[in-house]
Amino acid sequence: MNVPCTVISRSVSYAAFLICVLPALCVQSAYGQSSDAPNPEVVQLKKQMAEMQSQMEEMRDQIRTLEEARKPSVRNATFVVPATTDSVSSEAAGGDAGATTAKAGTTATTNAAAQTASTPAQSERSLDIYGFAMLDAGQDFKSIDPNWYDSLRPTKLPSPPGQFGQNGNTYLSIRQTRFGVKGVEPTPWGDLKAQFEFDMYGTGKDAGVTTMRPRHFFGQLGPILAGQTNTTFMDIDVFPNNSLEYWGPNGMVFIRQPMFRVMPIQGDTHLWLALEAPGQSADLGLLSDRIQIQNIKARFPYPDLTGQYRQATSWGYLQLAGAVRNVKLDDTLADQFNLNQSIMGWGLSVSSLMKISKDALHLQYTFGNGIENYMNDAPVDVAPIPNPGNPARPIKGKPLPMWAMVAYLDHAWSDKLATSIGYSQVQIQNTSLQAPTSYHLGQYSTASLTWYPFDRVMYGGEFQWGRRTNLASVSANDYRLQFSFKYTFNGRIIGAK
Repeated sequence: MNVPCTVISRSVSYAAFLICVLPALCVQSAYGQSSDAPNPEVVQLKKQMAEMQSQMEEMRDQIRTLEEARKPSVRNATFVVPATTDSVSSEAAGGDAGATTAKAGTTATTNAAAQTASTPAQSERSLDIYGFAMLDAGQDFKSIDPNWYDSLRPTKLPSPPGQFGQNGNTYLSIRQTRFGVKGVEPTPWGDLKAQFEFDMYGTGKDAGVTTMRPRHFFGQLGPILAGQTNTTFMDIDVFPNNSLEYWGPNGMVFIRQPMFRVMPIQGDTHLWLALEAPGQSADLGLLSDRIQIQNIKARFPYPDLTGQYRQATSWGYLQLAGAVRNVKLDDTLADQFNLNQSIMGWGLSVSSLMKISKDALHLQYTFGNGIENYMNDAPVDVAPIPNPGNPARPIKGKPLPMWAMVAYLDHAWSDKLATSIGYSQVQIQNTSLQAPTSYHLGQYSTASLTWYPFDRVMYGGEFQWGRRTNLASVSANDYRLQFSFKYTFNGRIIGAK
């Protein structure tokens, strides 16, 4: 341990003084004057010694203070909960899924824990764990793909009608349950931040399974972020605060993927640019049985380029985001056709959070070509179209045009009671070579009532409606009633409160 040199120097000086003074005091005591009158020299020496003893005590206190300040604050036995934290995060899981709720009466959302760029630099080391246990219990009055029994995705509704059997299904699910760890470590270049988070909602090959699913795995040092988190094309604050349904508004931009992000402007007003993992999907449509089509392979020579700019205002914010991507179609079949092609995709999104008294209005409008996989619930990005006048390439791929919107209102009835209500949709411009059962339009709406009896506990109910309309104008509806029970924790195990 390092003790300041001034303290050591003063200690040595006082020790030397005592060595010189104490013998004189002893001699004076043994051979003192016979007179009862006090000796002025003795009085003066005693006074100086009392002052030195007081100063020595002060120096001991300073040394103890310095020693304690250098010890790390580690609490392994008990969670220390920061008093200023009302919830784990405003983030909903969406994109590839999700929902969470904010405390009733809180109408202005904040960026997700994953998007830490606007967090002020911390001056000390810290480690937090957070998450919640959640049960969703509901009644589905219609039917949906069984792998998505506890979420309402219009793309997963039956096409054609009766595809998933009879109507009516009761479900209980804990797949929204979430766990995360995030830490801060000071470095010479600023604070190093890292986050690890997962929920229990299986997707992909694990669709329908209760299993660990990665959400956020990233690190950030200053303006550089690398790892997996919410796409830069996305605005997490569009998600309604008090929604209970896991997947969320279908017309919202929402996906998490690996990326390298640079943030030249940070804070409430910010500018982010990123290179992200590429990926698109295709619908072979009416040509799916053609061997020429089956031998076309997709290749991604470049990462997706994404960016967002957010302007903070006194009433909320306004955000503009964009994405550009490219996919190569390689014809691997040696025949008379040459179906090689390069396809560009692009998208723009405008979003806002408007604070109105104690309420908040979430708005987003997105449009583009071949960006469907960036949406919370949309189908394929590319589909075939006829290419007349070119016998060597009679067909080609087209990035499907689409547009989407979200409009949700958060209303606080009191400090403990709140509602989210709104509507969302995604519409695709199909091609003539897609099947009649291809997805054309998806609509989504919910209305919730949530109650917070005290911090970190939420009970709520929600009515949910979804509708899928196919290219052939055949529709399927779904109606649900869901009740949710959520118990949140957020504890600091290293660092001060």
